[in-house]
Amino acid sequence: MHQFDGLVHLHPGTIASGLAFAGQITSATPNLTGMYPNMFQLGAGQLGALPLMPVQAMTQQATRHARRVYVGGLSPTANEQSVATYFSYVMSAIGGNTAGPGDAVVNVYINHEKKFAFVEMRSVEEASNAMALDGIIFEGAPVKVRRPSDYNPSLAATLGPSQPNPNLNLGAVGLSPGSAGGLEGPDRVFVGGLPYYFTESQIRELLESFGPLRGFDLVKDRETGNSKGYAFCVYHDLSVTDIACAALNGIKMGDKTLTVRRANQGTVQPKPEQESVLLHAQQQIALQKLMLQPVGLTTKVICLTQVVDPDELKEDQDYEDILEDMKMECEKYGSLVNIIIPRPNPNGEPTPGLGKVFLEYTDIEGAAKARQSLHGRKFGGNQVVAVCYPEDKFSQGDYEG
Repeated sequence: MHQFDGLVHLHPGTIASGLAFAGQITSATPNLTGMYPNMFQLGAGQLGALPLMPVQAMTQQATRHARRVYVGGLSPTANEQSVATYFSYVMSAIGGNTAGPGDAVVNVYINHEKKFAFVEMRSVEEASNAMALDGIIFEGAPVKVRRPSDYNPSLAATLGPSQPNPNLNLGAVGLSPGSAGGLEGPDRVFVGGLPYYFTESQIRELLESFGPLRGFDLVKDRETGNSKGYAFCVYHDLSVTDIACAALNGIKMGDKTLTVRRANQGTVQPKPEQESVLLHAQQQIALQKLMLQPVGLTTKVICLTQVVDPDELKEDQDYEDILEDMKMECEKYGSLVNIIIPRPNPNGEPTPGLGKVFLEYTDIEGAAKARQSLHGRKFGGNQVVAVCYPEDKFSQGDYEG
């Protein structure tokens, strides 16, 4: 392998990497099932390919700055073939291919250390259409699509359109004109890794732990209407944006891990003065996580949070009074088997489940009625959260979930 003009060129023996080559034409294309043929063009002089005419070579060199796009924010697993395949696919999906049948991408160069790529298109017009893909989700995260640093606007204007076609079908890939994900601005937040069964109201409830949203867009499949597992939002109070990103990023939801960050940047670090707010936010998230359960999950055990103050559980008499009051209230909904209210440990060690109340009913119907009746009620100025709790964990004395 050798490098020339910032692009990687391969010899025939390494053709399986999925690269095609700018400045070259094809006289023989291998029949590789499932691959895009234009990604496997052979170099001039290889396997009988005809040499390029000087005029064609000069034209391709002259237009290269206008046919290449910069793609930033790539995942560590991205490679030349996956980038070429993906962008050829999405260009076709939005109707951005204007140079005829085949794949729009002819060459890819990746800088793995800095996680960016140069993607070369067949034509100037296709490169301009690709600029509409800014913010598109590639391998689970939004990527930047920009002009490369050597792009010459005045020269490019003489070569073809410099703006995307306004009739592109961006909705086919979850984008809208001028704003990826339907929301604009530097404070747009990307929320990825969402379990597909989460509803819009559940996701909004989690995000709104930090404040009301100015905009929210759960990206869905156009044909099925099902969630694609990622969303965008903007907060009314922009000062909470970084707090929400730092607090939510990396949290496990079911079998998924959330990726939450500003859509136009990578890792977000909270400012020092935000640390106390962030701590409170993490506590709120812990409560919200209990609420975001798969639809249809029902058990005989209900877990209540924000219903008791741990300080009120220290004295035996106070504890007995709370236990009796709780029993009288919760027996209204069904036959109770057991009530567990974890108490503070006298030696100061952490107590699993402290601050929660666990109600075990004889049947699912009673538990469901209790959850429906208690959830959202005010208790001591706090709004009670009532969720189903796994019976196996409860029976093992595991109150930490």
